[in-house]
Amino acid sequence: MKISIAQQNYHIGNFEENTRKIIAAIEAAKAEGSELIIFSEMSVCGYPARDFVEFSDFIDKCYQAVDQIREHADTIGVLIGSPSHNKIQKGKDLFNAAFFLYEKEVKAEIHKTLLPTYDVFDEYRYFEPAYEWKIVPFKGKKLAITICEDIWNLGDNPLYRICPMDQLMDQQPDVMLNISASPFDYTHDEDRKSVIKANVQKYKIPMFYCNSVGSQTEIIFDGASLVFDKDANLCGALPMFKEAMATWELNDDGSINAPVLEPASRVPDKELNPATLEPALNIAQVYDALIMGIRDYFSKMGFSKAILGSSGGIDSAVTLAIACDALGKENVRAILMPSPYSTDHSVNDAVQLSKNLGNPYDIIRIDEVYQSFLQTLQPVFNDLPFSLAEENIQSRSRGNLLMAIANKFGYILLNTSNKSELATGYGTLYGDMAGGLGVLGDCYKLQVYALAQYINRQREIIPANIITKAPSAELRPNQKDSDSLPDYTVLDQILYQYIEKRKGPAEIKTMGYDRALVDRTLKMVNNNEYKRNQFCPIIRVSPKAFGVGRRVPIVGKYLN
Repeated sequence: MKISIAQQNYHIGNFEENTRKIIAAIEAAKAEGSELIIFSEMSVCGYPARDFVEFSDFIDKCYQAVDQIREHADTIGVLIGSPSHNKIQKGKDLFNAAFFLYEKEVKAEIHKTLLPTYDVFDEYRYFEPAYEWKIVPFKGKKLAITICEDIWNLGDNPLYRICPMDQLMDQQPDVMLNISASPFDYTHDEDRKSVIKANVQKYKIPMFYCNSVGSQTEIIFDGASLVFDKDANLCGALPMFKEAMATWELNDDGSINAPVLEPASRVPDKELNPATLEPALNIAQVYDALIMGIRDYFSKMGFSKAILGSSGGIDSAVTLAIACDALGKENVRAILMPSPYSTDHSVNDAVQLSKNLGNPYDIIRIDEVYQSFLQTLQPVFNDLPFSLAEENIQSRSRGNLLMAIANKFGYILLNTSNKSELATGYGTLYGDMAGGLGVLGDCYKLQVYALAQYINRQREIIPANIITKAPSAELRPNQKDSDSLPDYTVLDQILYQYIEKRKGPAEIKTMGYDRALVDRTLKMVNNNEYKRNQFCPIIRVSPKAFGVGRRVPIVGKYLN
């Protein structure tokens, strides 16, 4: 049996475009002689649709799209994902469903069993778990169809009380088909392979796995769809971060007519779970994910041009380089805004960076704006000494200028704050925390340096001085980040243990970190939740990003 996988980039709620893509892939698969084609989870409407599924009109449009696609499922089996009505059981109104189409009919409707509610997922808010599990007969084969999380409940510590594939095995299926919308993080490529390998080894039948690709605001789907034969050899893989379609021939004995890409012995046996932060881990994947995050955010929102503040520092430099790659250098405008405390080399470094990249840039000094604020506030400030207030006026002046230019010319402001700064509150609300999209907000400072090295892997794009000089906000004379923050080589590791690994202060202290430093660091994280709560969407590249996947109280005493 020839089976095609189509990993596609969907636009949530754009039924016309999503349906067009699906139909085009069906026709292409027919031309290749394929007998079955599978698409990703919620392919009809895009994932995650979140509260959109609470609108009856939205669900009606899903069904209309299924009907339109069904007309093209004449000589070929088609497996698509969509919400479906819960018509026969008590519980929530909807299922997360897979529709199996053939001969222009809905031959089967499969419901997702395991509904994740952790991290970025909130599926049990909307959907009812499956009540029954049945294989789908098709052209002499018995298909075991599951949806994303349904294959992840293996191992010594399963998250759920039931395993859907265990229910299906009594019906002696020939092949597993899994349709997924599994988000990217820099550990997930290995995780995914290990989970699929574990399923194949347990059930001893091949698996065809289709994952979505594309960015949905902050969540990146990397594709990387996979095909494993019955012996757990990897025989097929679609590329990461690209739309693609390919066809494989499944033999009756569970083998695949394709070269083995990775024998079972080389496929990971367990999920990648680094004990400490490894800044350069899968850094090329992180870079590609950030490119996709920017590109899709702009294209799906109808934007074309970006603006950002270019300070001559590492964060703005990396953001600018990535944005130029994602949108084209001519579509990214850098604004240099030196203040009385900016050094000449920072301005020169920022100018050289834009010359290297070839993007347009402007230099707007904020000295007069800054002095105007001080004069206006003098009757209120009186003769109080210089403090954080005067520092932040500079940052907010820059934010105002950037937003003014963005409004005038239709740009979207890219934020350049990194995860270390956001974690500790080392940023100014309505100043350098302004923006429509956070590019580096899920990358620790050490990862930003690793990205800079990756960007410079073939030639010097980011000037060496930007990478080697001590980081500074340059809001007061001779200021360095180290005046306010611990060294990033230590800080980032503590933050990683607290945020990604969810370790408390007592556990982190047993790892050898200074007790007072741990307390100080975690207090900064907790006390600055109110800032992050007002921040723009952040492109998610880690297993635990700030935003929808991390929910902690703004006002709380824990760990303070």
